[in-house]
Amino acid sequence: MKVEIILLLLSPIFLICIAWEYRSHRENYSIKDSVSSTLLALLHQGSDLLAFTLLSPLFLYLYQWRLFDIELTFITVFLAFVLQDFLYYWFHRASHNIHWMWAAHVVHHSSPKMNLTTAFRQSFMYPLAGMWVFWMPLIFIGFPIELTFLVVALNLAFQFFVHTQVIKNLGWVEYLFNTPSHHRVHHSVADQHIDKNFAGVLIIWDKLFGTFEAESELIPCKYGAVGHPYQLNPIKATWWQWGYMIAKCGKARGFTSKLKALFGYP
Repeated sequence: MKVEIILLLLSPIFLICIAWEYRSHRENYSIKDSVSSTLLALLHQGSDLLAFTLLSPLFLYLYQWRLFDIELTFITVFLAFVLQDFLYYWFHRASHNIHWMWAAHVVHHSSPKMNLTTAFRQSFMYPLAGMWVFWMPLIFIGFPIELTFLVVALNLAFQFFVHTQVIKNLGWVEYLFNTPSHHRVHHSVADQHIDKNFAGVLIIWDKLFGTFEAESELIPCKYGAVGHPYQLNPIKATWWQWGYMIAKCGKARGFTSKLKALFGYP
């Protein structure tokens, strides 16, 4: 089952949660911002669907060369979920450290608002940025293609719920899982919060690899993207960073400098 279909099936739950959050915490919302994020989500889903269709032959070819024949059991599904979450951590971390990938991911960070509709704010350029490359190891290992993209969808669906200012602290859950508290830090542009908390579902990866930062009342979270202007127009929001990156590459002298402009730290 395609990621887009799974997320579409879950959309009634998403909409109910958004309606509740908007009704009880309207101050965290801007209608124009939420509409912009929703339009970006629709464009993103369309590009993902097109990319999956075009890349399916590659996934099928890779699966023919799989290392193992993995049967579907509770243990293998759980293992696929954990391994995908591990790969998601590195995809997310790379998206903040490689300009080519940041050009797509920055759209998600560009809103000064932090609410459930912020989760919708995604770029239709993710396929070009190479998000799909990070799921290929699962297919090569031998996890069925359908299972691979099922756990991708479940991971992304989980992350919808961490985009909120309503839920403050979840006690013991904070030690193991990504939570709204952890993800607020990730979206914050405070100096101490930059490039922290890349987790999808399990926060343990950040703790293992030195990128964890707990939320603190001493350092208030402020949202947006450093150096990226806030755009309500979905097309402008998507293209601004790509234009900036290409212009930077064009001005760079020497092949190495041009590569750095495209693939160095943004």
